[in-house]
Amino acid sequence: MLAGYFLLPWWGYLLVALGFTHVTIAAVTIYLHRNQAHRALDLHPVVALFFRTWLWLSTGMTTKNWTAVHRKHHAFVETAQDPHSPQIYGINKVLLQGAELYRQAAADAETRAKYGHGTPDDWLEQAVFRHDRIGVGAMLTANLLMFGPLGLTIWAVQMAWIPIFAAGIVNGTGHWRGYRNFETADTSTNITPWGILIGGEELHNNHHAFASSARFAMKPWEFDLGWCYIQLLCALRLAKVKKVAPRLLANRAEPRLDVETLRAMVATQWHVMADYAHRVVAPVHREAIRHAPRELKSSLKPVRRLITRSPRFMRDRERALLTDGLSYSQPLTVVYQFQQQLSALFSERSASQERLLNQLQEWCRGAEATGIAALAEFVTHMQGYALRTR
Repeated sequence: MLAGYFLLPWWGYLLVALGFTHVTIAAVTIYLHRNQAHRALDLHPVVALFFRTWLWLSTGMTTKNWTAVHRKHHAFVETAQDPHSPQIYGINKVLLQGAELYRQAAADAETRAKYGHGTPDDWLEQAVFRHDRIGVGAMLTANLLMFGPLGLTIWAVQMAWIPIFAAGIVNGTGHWRGYRNFETADTSTNITPWGILIGGEELHNNHHAFASSARFAMKPWEFDLGWCYIQLLCALRLAKVKKVAPRLLANRAEPRLDVETLRAMVATQWHVMADYAHRVVAPVHREAIRHAPRELKSSLKPVRRLITRSPRFMRDRERALLTDGLSYSQPLTVVYQFQQQLSALFSERSASQERLLNQLQEWCRGAEATGIAALAEFVTHMQGYALRTR
């Protein structure tokens, strides 16, 4: 009995620990994140109850607290009100004390009331799940009974998993280092293109670009394990996907600049801006470097990335590099100006559809009048834009 009910080889205990922590990750990404915080899918009540119970046992977190903190993060990303931005607190603090930052934000009654709406508020939540110490204590007891003294080690790994990987790595590294498919108005990054270890949360930049999407992978080479689990639940009729990120197509039967084009562009603005960077900025930048004197080539190289980056997150040195690069190349300056104008068009939240379409048509006429081939070709290309939602 001292050794526990289950006697396993050393690797068996390792697999148990990894299995338990992976269930926790699945519960966070599927239930807390995609289902509760963003309403991207519906879950069968039995599945939702299982995830709620497991999170109570393995983390002590409540649905309302986690949801409220995450929604506030999106509402105030990279500002002083962001609960856990490394741009505000520093990367070391978020990596090492991310769980403490979460607890501080979750303790604020105003945050819970304003951003925790729509989460479970039933008898179980009030009488059982809000008692976090009882939950993690029950998990410790169960682990000791099943695995003996090694159950304490498994429990310790469970308790550390979310603070390290979610509160630390996703909230920290996911806004610090990695690659970006989309130049969103924040510093979010994709940590890796393969969302396996933390269930797809590695694709953090993709998520910030399309926050209400149940699927995080955007490129053919990206893999979102959480989405695989969601598809399995859907096949078993235990889940129903409500929203996925719209995909941008450019092969309409009759290309033209009309309301359908505008709707496609507004719905997929980050795809459009990425397309602009690829089809316009890249070739014009290559030409600028090709014709530049040898001593200027190295300083021109980072300009391609800086043209599409939000000025808000540029360092002084990067601003200087961009200014110098644009002062050398008139075509790059024009491309940058049109990029800024297109981005501003997407920010017109209160404008009517007719006004936006007129602005887009005017933008196209101006782009064609520049004499820059890449801009003219982009205008032709985007006339074929259409939406693909699946």
